[in-house]
Amino acid sequence: MKLHPLSVVYRVGTRVVGFAWGFVVAAFAGTAVVPFLDTAEVAALGALGVLALAGYEVARYRRFTYALTESSLDVASGVLARREREIPLRRVQNVDVSRNVAQRVLGIATVHVETAGGGSTEAVLDCVSVAEAERLQTEIRRLKRRLDEDESASAEGADAEAATGEARVDVEDEETEVFALDTHHLLLASALSFDARLVSVVFVAQPFVWPALAPVVGDLGGMALLVVGALGVVGLALALWVASAARTFARYYGFRLTRAGDDLRYERGLGQRYTGTIPIEKLQTLVVRETVLQRHFGYASLSVETAGYAPGSGPSGGSEAAVPLATRSEVLALARDLEAFDVPEFEGVPTRARRRYAGRYAIGVGAIVALAALVNALVVSYPFWWAPVALFALVPAAAHYRWVHLGAAVDDAHAFTRAGFWTRRTHVVPHDRVQTLVERATLFQRRWGLASVVVDTAGSGGLGSGDAVAIDVSTERAAALVETVSERVRASLAARRERE
Repeated sequence: MKLHPLSVVYRVGTRVVGFAWGFVVAAFAGTAVVPFLDTAEVAALGALGVLALAGYEVARYRRFTYALTESSLDVASGVLARREREIPLRRVQNVDVSRNVAQRVLGIATVHVETAGGGSTEAVLDCVSVAEAERLQTEIRRLKRRLDEDESASAEGADAEAATGEARVDVEDEETEVFALDTHHLLLASALSFDARLVSVVFVAQPFVWPALAPVVGDLGGMALLVVGALGVVGLALALWVASAARTFARYYGFRLTRAGDDLRYERGLGQRYTGTIPIEKLQTLVVRETVLQRHFGYASLSVETAGYAPGSGPSGGSEAAVPLATRSEVLALARDLEAFDVPEFEGVPTRARRRYAGRYAIGVGAIVALAALVNALVVSYPFWWAPVALFALVPAAAHYRWVHLGAAVDDAHAFTRAGFWTRRTHVVPHDRVQTLVERATLFQRRWGLASVVVDTAGSGGLGSGDAVAIDVSTERAAALVETVSERVRASLAARRERE
């Protein structure tokens, strides 16, 4: 089968918009895009580029084919270099469908196929019709279930299992709503969110905004400059908060989570609509997130890691969220439905870790003050360059709050870790999902007699990337954690083999 013909129009359009944005940025920066060409020549060159791009996309469309068989998804692609892939359906973990505004207007969708242990998306069908995307999502799930049933029936030699297979499929296909985000909680989730990544926009915009503000600000001095600076910081923080709230609102608009058999199915999004599945049997880790504001008001969010991808690495940048926002008790109740556990008493880290953080933060503030002094002395003189000295007063509180939110615990079936002040993350890892245990200590940790223990699963993107980590525990506690978890992992695997 082939992609939708409108995929050519969509891909050409998105690339033209991307190139046009580069031209706009160059124009605002006051830089000639091509200094030795006039406007007409640049326009002609751009038209030729669009024609060449359209020709390439047509060739890509003609060379891209896919086929769904009883046991695999076969994809062939490539214009200059041919690539053929056969993806066994048994390895498929997630089939996600996304539709942005342009795709919804054109009636097309993008299908992402994730496999177990994949660090990136295994296959992307960009783009197919909405009906075809839904068919692929349903058929892959049905065929994968049939393969699992056939394998189970073959292993047990049970004809009755095969005879009742179709009836079981019908029952599993019935969806039960698990969670729906109403308007009140959507607005609350938006208000309580703050995406620190948006701060990078300030640095990107600075070269364009500062030249316009410099003549105005340059005439100010003394207290007036201080007041304007303070108002600017407050206004910037407010703008970033509004932008973060709008982003959260658009991401989780219409969020609905249902359960069908062994799968959780979600749908969400305002401008860009996402639908997908979370296979419960492939669950690796549960993550309870609580921002500072959410903790204050008693709210939290829940996300899951599966063998297909970890939080934030999916095609939707967070499509694995099971509950975007609910009261902490509701979040824990749903988490226990997915994986039975009791919240333990976390054992904190040694107080010397707090002294380590205080020293680290003090050095950081000292570096900022030294940099400000150098700029004032050697580059440009400006008032109140010494203002960062006030940050030293915040060092003890910053060190304490980082220290107090660290902890780890182990019970008979799970390992737990907790870390983070601005966003506290509590990881719940079943012992039978643990892939690797790593005890590590940097040069500075060894100086303080501290170490960290990484509990790696198949859902993380590699050691330290989304893993559960017991941070800055004592070296004795780290060794005990590794030994205890290792023993219980072996016991869990032995018990599972006996059940099978």
